[in-house]
Amino acid sequence: MNEASTEPARGKLSGRRVLITRPRELGQALARQIESAGGRAILFPTLEIAGPPHVDHLQDIVGRLETFDLAIFISPTAVQRGLAFIRAGRVLPPSLRVAAIGRGSARELERHGIVDIIAPAARADSESLLALPEMRQVEGRSILIVRGVGGREVLGNTLAQRGAQVEYAECYRRVRPPADAAGLLALARGEVDAVTAMSTEALTNLFDMVGGVERGQLCHTPVFVPHVRIVRAARQLQMEDVVLADPGDEGMVAALIRYFAPPV
Repeated sequence: MNEASTEPARGKLSGRRVLITRPRELGQALARQIESAGGRAILFPTLEIAGPPHVDHLQDIVGRLETFDLAIFISPTAVQRGLAFIRAGRVLPPSLRVAAIGRGSARELERHGIVDIIAPAARADSESLLALPEMRQVEGRSILIVRGVGGREVLGNTLAQRGAQVEYAECYRRVRPPADAAGLLALARGEVDAVTAMSTEALTNLFDMVGGVERGQLCHTPVFVPHVRIVRAARQLQMEDVVLADPGDEGMVAALIRYFAPPV
């Protein structure tokens, strides 16, 4: 979304209070967009980003980047943390192609000066990336997946089944922070109009971090998520009003505006 296209959004979330569960450093951009649209952003991180557990393994991978044909970045955080680690010691080899799980990660790569990125145009998930022509003929290719610790194995397993040699560069960890007291109080008082959750882990952590009163209030509050997997997780947690948004911060804000738009 370019600068001009954000202008009509001004005021369209006037008075709406939106709880943001992203890690604090990543939630700021979404908070600014919500506030530009007239809303009030409440930062309530249910994930924190911590350092990698196996630095020696990362250093080994960085030292032999020339042996990989393709590096796939799983998230904007993977881009930020992975490139920071790589560029602390060297530059990316010119022969290394780069892919991203979705447009958000691709935009982060572009901000770091990387172009000619393989990325799905619509959904931001492993299945969409795997459906691209570049991901179908990978037999004999060496592929590096840059990610946090853990996560889904669909991408790596499928590429390996297609004949690729797959390695992982786990450049950060996701941990659950202490609950923010102000956010808990806002939930308990019913002072939250919407909740945003960008991952199943973020949503599950939110549910675990709140107590009985806040949990009951949470289940009655609209929850905005960017993927059908998270929709299913929210419904399993008995959340009553789950809204599927397009990927990225822009998609999330657009979904909030559509939901809260006054009837014509």
